[in-house]
Amino acid sequence: RSFARTASAGAAVVYFALNPPYDRWPEEFPGLQAAVLDGTARAGAKLVAMENVYMYGPTGGRPLTEDLPFSAGTRKGEVRARMSETLFAAHRAGTVRVTAGRASDFFGPRATGSAAGATIFGRAVAGKPAQVAGDPDLPHTYTFVPDIGRALVTLGERDDALGRAWHLPSPETVTTRQFVERVYLAAGSGPRLQAAPKFVLRAMGLFNPTLREMIEMLYEFEEPFILDASAFDRAFGERATSLDEAIRSTVGWYRDHRPAH
Repeated sequence: RSFARTASAGAAVVYFALNPPYDRWPEEFPGLQAAVLDGTARAGAKLVAMENVYMYGPTGGRPLTEDLPFSAGTRKGEVRARMSETLFAAHRAGTVRVTAGRASDFFGPRATGSAAGATIFGRAVAGKPAQVAGDPDLPHTYTFVPDIGRALVTLGERDDALGRAWHLPSPETVTTRQFVERVYLAAGSGPRLQAAPKFVLRAMGLFNPTLREMIEMLYEFEEPFILDASAFDRAFGERATSLDEAIRSTVGWYRDHRPAH
């Protein structure tokens, strides 16, 4: 808590976008958030929390809107649900002024560890097949990291954003296969894709704790997964970067940061 208090001292807005290791969420994430809440309260600042959409659970393909109930049955979804409930309980109690931004799977410069990170972009610029999970022919929203940053700044600036969560602007939704095709087009090569079935991921998860934790979230890639950010657009008039522009920017970053051989 001392670190959070020191980091928050003198701040008008605190942005909470930290994550513990994927396999340590139940043990570490709630305590991390509690420390941030404490530091923000002591500073008298607003808190803008960066969240994902794990708390909703499967929707049967229904677009994700902010009014969906928290129905997650996964470990990480349940952690996210409890943490979000704690945040807004603190807001209602007058302890901290809180808002939150929720994004889908993200991509962009430096976002190498995401589902649409190095396994797609890094492999595209290296001339290797993209590696994806689940059904690549289902629509799936991917959120561009620079759009996330701009939207979180907006939430921190606007008092009318307080007291609720907002889905953040994302480029137009296409299928994962179409997303990969656009990445390879921008990289100047023909699209190549490998989709790993669940049993392969389970086997790999025996030796990799991060992969093991991903398995319970595979439902996101086994049904249409569409983020509806229209409430944010109506409230703040802010839209996402086009998908092609976002992909070109990301491919450029991966080209500039290819490992030296």
